[in-house]
Amino acid sequence: MTQLADVLALYERWGGERYDEEVAQLDHALQTAGRARSAGASDELVAAALLHDVGHLLFLAGEARGPHEATGPAFLADLFPQSVLAPIALHVQAKRFLCAVEPTYHNTLSAGSAASLARQGGAMTSGEVVTFESVTGWSDAVALRRWDDVGKDVGRAVGDAGEAGVAELASYEPLLRSLVCSAS
Repeated sequence: MTQLADVLALYERWGGERYDEEVAQLDHALQTAGRARSAGASDELVAAALLHDVGHLLFLAGEARGPHEATGPAFLADLFPQSVLAPIALHVQAKRFLCAVEPTYHNTLSAGSAASLARQGGAMTSGEVVTFESVTGWSDAVALRRWDDVGKDVGRAVGDAGEAGVAELASYEPLLRSLVCSAS
């Protein structure tokens, strides 16, 4: 059973790594959560923004195979309610959705996101858009996706995934802990 300490340890150990972006994992997580918090998002959505790429960290740790949008929520399922897990599970689909419904959205993607879009199925078809819009939590996933997209600013380091970044991550622990209590 996953504990909150296990989640935080993943960020402490692997947060300085990059996947297909220029920004470090921890900086990306903190920037994305900071954007959510600044937008007045619910605690659940701020937590989802912080944890949305935990599947990448599991892959780096050799603990997961498969798409990060599936492995992350599976890892977190014992800890958090669906209101946290659903946006994480849907954030890749939200990218595909936005590419389908906003013609210029694709032009705003980072090089890493644009490259992964092809592996993830490209823009949704009109039928996929209708199906996506019927899924509970789809609008939260779209909000998360937008924060994800702007949370890749290399020049806006939030601790360079070092000690300062770990300290900022720890500042989210009370919020995360409050949500763990409400799970199940």
